[in-house]
Amino acid sequence: MIHTFTQNGYTLVLDVYSGAVHVVDEEAAELIRLYEHHGKDATLAEYLRAHPDADMAQMHAGLEQIEALKHLGKLYTKDSAVKEALTADKKPAQLKALCLNVAHSCNLTCSYCFASQGKYKGEQALMSYETGKQALDYLITHSGKRRNLEVDFFGGEPLLNWQTVKRLVAYGRSVEEQAGKRFRFTLTTNGMLLDDEVMAFCNKEMNNVVLSLDGRQEVHDRFRVDHLGRGSYERIVPRFQAFAASRSHRNYYIRGTYTRHNLDFLQDILHMADLGFTQLSMEPMVGDPQDPASLREEDLPILYEQYEQLAVRMLERYRQGQGFDFYHYLINLEAGPCLYKRLSGCGSGTEYLAVTPTGDLYPCHQFVGDPQHLLGTVWEGIRHPERQEAFRACTLSSRAECEDCWAKLYCAGGCAANAYHATGSIQGVYAFGCKLFKKRLESALMLQAALAQDRQQA
Repeated sequence: MIHTFTQNGYTLVLDVYSGAVHVVDEEAAELIRLYEHHGKDATLAEYLRAHPDADMAQMHAGLEQIEALKHLGKLYTKDSAVKEALTADKKPAQLKALCLNVAHSCNLTCSYCFASQGKYKGEQALMSYETGKQALDYLITHSGKRRNLEVDFFGGEPLLNWQTVKRLVAYGRSVEEQAGKRFRFTLTTNGMLLDDEVMAFCNKEMNNVVLSLDGRQEVHDRFRVDHLGRGSYERIVPRFQAFAASRSHRNYYIRGTYTRHNLDFLQDILHMADLGFTQLSMEPMVGDPQDPASLREEDLPILYEQYEQLAVRMLERYRQGQGFDFYHYLINLEAGPCLYKRLSGCGSGTEYLAVTPTGDLYPCHQFVGDPQHLLGTVWEGIRHPERQEAFRACTLSSRAECEDCWAKLYCAGGCAANAYHATGSIQGVYAFGCKLFKKRLESALMLQAALAQDRQQA
C-alpha cells in the first residue's frame, strides 16, 4: 500500500508497511501509482496513453528505479509483518505507567474541560499520601521485569496537592534501588501556583512538565479563567517563560487547546513561539457536538489549511535558525515505534492506568468517573478483568474501518476514549479526529522530508 500527496511544492510517496518516504516529481508519483496495480509494460502503456509526448528513455529509467526500490523493500511492501504480529502469541502486557489524579479540584474553571473543571463529575478531592504510596507500590508490583516506570501527576490542578506530590516523589526515589526500578515523573499544570520552589523541585525531579497555555491572550482568557471569571494569561506567561528558561528550553511542553472560537490556531502557535517557547503542542477540543465551542465538519477546510501552513512556517523558521518543535510533527523518518506499539496504541487499560484520589483504577484519565469503566482499586487490584480484557483487545485489527487506511500504522486506530465518546464503543472510530490526524501526518511528513533534504544539501 502506498499513499501519495503534494504539499508546499513537495510531492511525497509513503510506502505504508515499510514506512519509507520518497520525495519525487509528479511524473514519478504517477508512475508509482500506476505500477502499484499494473506490471511494468501495462504501467508504461497507461502512462503513454495519458502523456503521448513523454520521454521514453526517462520513462524506462523511472520504472527501473521503481523496480529497484521495490526489490529493496521500500515500495509496495506487503503487510506480511503486520499479519504475523497480529497472530503471534504475545506475553500479557505489563503495567508501566500511572496517571495519578492527585487533585480532583482546580483553581481555574475552563468550560471546555473534559474533567468538569477538575472534579470529573464528582466531588472535589485531594489524594492522600497513603493512597499515592499504595499506587506506586501497585505499579512496582504489577510492572513485572520492566525497569523504567512512568508516573504523571495530574488533576484538576496537581499543585493544589503539592506537598503530597513531593512526598510521593521522595518515596518513589527511596524504593527505586531495592525494587530494581527507575521512575520517570512528569507533571501537568495550569501554572497558577508555579513559583520558584516548584520550579526548582521540578527541575530536579520531573523528567517532563506540561504547561497549559492556549495562545494569544484573548484566546487563552476566553476559557482559562479563575473562579472570579478573571483571565489567567498575564499571571502565568511570565512564570512559564522563566520555567522554560530554567530548564534550558528542554523537557517541557506548552500545551494548548483550540476550539471553534480560534480556528486560526496557527496564530496562537506562532504567538507562543514568539514568546520564546520551543516545545509546543496544540490539541483540538473534543466535546459535546452541541457545545458552541466544539469543532464541526464544516471547519475542516480551514483546519487543514492551518496545519499545512504551520508546517510551512516551521520550515521557514528552521531555515532562519529560529525553529521550534510541534508535538504532532515529531516523526522520525528513519525509525519509529516498534510494530507492536503501532498495532496496539497507547496501552490504556493495560500498560497505562489512571488513579483517582480515592485509589480507584480507570483505563486512562479520560474515563475517570465513568462507572462502566471502573477497573478496580490500588488496594484490591483489578476487580473487572473483563473490562481490562476489552482494552487489551482494542487494537488496530479490531477496527474494520482502519483496514485500508494509509495512516493506520501511525495511530493504531486512534484514541479509545475519543472513540467511546463519539461512538459508544472503545473499538469505534472517531471519524472527525481521523481526518485531522491524517492532515497532521501529511504535514509532518512534508516538514521532515524537507528538513532531511536541507541536511543533505548542507
